[in-house]
Amino acid sequence: MSTSPKPVKKVPIHLQSAANRVYIKNGEIVNHDKSFKADVYIEDGIIKFVGPPSEITIPGGVRTIDASGLLIIPGGIDPHTHMQLPFGGAVAVDDFYSGTKAAVAGGTTMIIDFVLPNKHESMIEAYDKWRSWADPKVCCDYGLHVGITWWSKSVSEELGILCKELGVNSFKTFMAYKGLYQLNDSDLLDVFERIRQLNGVAMVHAENGDIIAKNTQRLLAEGINGPEGHELSRPEEVEAEAVHRACVLAHQSDCPLYVVHVMSKSAGIELARARQRYRGRYIMGETLAAALGTDATCCFHMGFEHEAAHVLSPPLRPDPTTREFLMKLLANDDLQLTGSDNCTFNKEHKAKGKGDFTKIPNGVNGVEDRMSLVWEKGVQAGLLDPCRFVAVTSTNAAKIFNIYPQKGRIAVGSDADIVIWNPNATRTISKDTHHQACDFNIFEGMTVHGVCEFVLVRGRICAERGQVRVAEGFGRFIPTPVRPPFVYDIIEGKVQSAVQEDHPEERQNGGGNSVAKKFAELDIQIPIQEPISAMLAGNLAMPAEGSMCSTPSVRGRVDGKHDMQQSSFSISEELDRGGVRACIKVKNPPGGKSSGFW
Repeated sequence: MSTSPKPVKKVPIHLQSAANRVYIKNGEIVNHDKSFKADVYIEDGIIKFVGPPSEITIPGGVRTIDASGLLIIPGGIDPHTHMQLPFGGAVAVDDFYSGTKAAVAGGTTMIIDFVLPNKHESMIEAYDKWRSWADPKVCCDYGLHVGITWWSKSVSEELGILCKELGVNSFKTFMAYKGLYQLNDSDLLDVFERIRQLNGVAMVHAENGDIIAKNTQRLLAEGINGPEGHELSRPEEVEAEAVHRACVLAHQSDCPLYVVHVMSKSAGIELARARQRYRGRYIMGETLAAALGTDATCCFHMGFEHEAAHVLSPPLRPDPTTREFLMKLLANDDLQLTGSDNCTFNKEHKAKGKGDFTKIPNGVNGVEDRMSLVWEKGVQAGLLDPCRFVAVTSTNAAKIFNIYPQKGRIAVGSDADIVIWNPNATRTISKDTHHQACDFNIFEGMTVHGVCEFVLVRGRICAERGQVRVAEGFGRFIPTPVRPPFVYDIIEGKVQSAVQEDHPEERQNGGGNSVAKKFAELDIQIPIQEPISAMLAGNLAMPAEGSMCSTPSVRGRVDGKHDMQQSSFSISEELDRGGVRACIKVKNPPGGKSSGFW
């Protein structure tokens, strides 16, 4: 049974009084399914009214915010953080205070962190430890996933307690970190079966840990011990193989599977294939702000400190087209979410890996910059519309983890987690101005569109035009109930998935040329990968020297009124002398019915 402490909430004077009642006028509300002009009235942390001003009489003593020319969007939900995580002999420098303060500054009003028990440690005891760390510190609401780092009868029993009594519905498994967290296929089958029995959601870190271990031995034996060895030890196909295998294993017990941090084209294709194969049932995927905002070419030959600061697992990929490719998968609903995997370490911690890349603590920043990066690389670049932006930064997380519509929507009765968003304003990202505790920012110098003018956490104004004023301990733990309808109604056949709805002819015919064409075009973008042994044997050259990346030139901003979810994307691929060039065309068929991405 949980013994988590119940800390006293200390709310400063500036967060009391009229902040309990807020009226937002003249803005455009953007939810995942539609955008519309309306005013919003908030009282005691709950949205009480959404509609035209003629239909409400505002009481006295209310703080009024004029949102003319701005968007009113649900606060972001970051489904993947690691605050103050012990890892690799160090502890992540962003704790639950600085990490959630930074989240709020960037427009994220809820995080879902990971409890990671040590091998043979009780999951309940680990859960209580994380609650004791988080409850007194969090500035915004939070939930918890729990990692399954070993398997036994007692672990199976504790899963039931976590689901039924402690408000956890999602559990992370590892196919990597051999000897530490990695589970074998037999254990994964047992875990997925148990999670399915409990109506939970399985999560997986998908990389082949056995291959990584073998590659690591070879690289170190050949004297390749710098940060470049990290990516060399775990190339794309190692991630892609594990994604494919995890999806097949989960399918055996009809267990919903959420693949965390998809970082490569190959892995994204495998996930898209699985979603098509299983008609949108079971499989969901997340990519990271890091994968959308930068790549490995940004740190080639930049020195140990710079390169080590970019080390995370799975790693950033050297293919600079990966960023746009993953964004297209988000646009098409082959991926559903963006997280940050925020797990920050300073230079002295990363220095533990000098002379042995396996000892570099894994992790990068992202919790503060995630929202702006997705807007810049998605909406500003013309790949997402504002409704889809809301879906992949907030609503889909709320649905998958069963806290919708309490979170993830601007509607009467929902929590007043609201961001008033300026789509035209810009800011330049820097370690010198961010609110995180880390001394490095992997997006340093990047100018992004999309800036928070106001951030409300349960109705309280916690960020206002760049000024962040949060209350330590103001956030609450949000239970995530089992059997999220968004996931289980599809599995149980109560509703059709988007994949089934978009391809009725494939359902009838058991396939189709359009699907085959889509994946043939995807495959053409993935270069053949040679095994690490060929490189070490001298038959292949080491990776060529890269260069620092720069912020891409900005293409025309997408008008917030257009909803691309009612459109279809057509992607044609053609080989150019410089490689593969992707051409995007947006079509609006009669009735707005989507006919697929490719």
